[in-house]
Amino acid sequence: MTDYLIMASMGYLLGSLPFGLIFGWAFKRVDVRDFGSGKTGMSNVLRTVGVPAAFLVLLLDMGKGVLVVVVARNFSDSSSVEAVTALAALVGHNWSLFIGFRGGRGTAPGWGSLLILSPVAGLVATSVGLGLVALTRYVSLGSVVASTVGSVTLIVLSSAGHAPSGHIWFGVIGGTLIVARHKDNIQRLIRGEERKLGRVVEAHPTSPESPSS
Repeated sequence: MTDYLIMASMGYLLGSLPFGLIFGWAFKRVDVRDFGSGKTGMSNVLRTVGVPAAFLVLLLDMGKGVLVVVVARNFSDSSSVEAVTALAALVGHNWSLFIGFRGGRGTAPGWGSLLILSPVAGLVATSVGLGLVALTRYVSLGSVVASTVGSVTLIVLSSAGHAPSGHIWFGVIGGTLIVARHKDNIQRLIRGEERKLGRVVEAHPTSPESPSS
């Protein structure tokens, strides 16, 4: 139990690091939470601040997911501890302690963790997600489908004994959290109102409910 508490706390704190907010301010002196979707993830940073900042945010947010799993793996030999640590980082990213329990949607840290927990599931999710984004230019669609496919792949591999059994919890809970955080995107996709990749948000603050991923 001590391993779980220590690693979950570490995962949550690292996951809470708000790189989107940091680079939004560093590059353009803006609070990205006041624009577009109000989220701190790569998509909103891209539309609000630009490509260089968005690339750094994506890299570092994925890095959070990678780092927490690597640390947990070296701290404990339990696959369940690894999964719980990755989930804690995902929760920290979405509901950051440092910015009033606001944050992103969890795609980047979830992606990073999945690649380390199961390279096979991670590569399947990556191929599907990037392919959909390239085809449709909807980042949210790629994120939702990739998260679902990656999670299902991890669950199948874990259930079949081709991946550690404890990792199944990341597939079940992590995938559900990421898709749930995209609820508004899914609704806009259904209505045909979702913004496509490359479309810039307005030059003035908008409500968090305005169309954006």
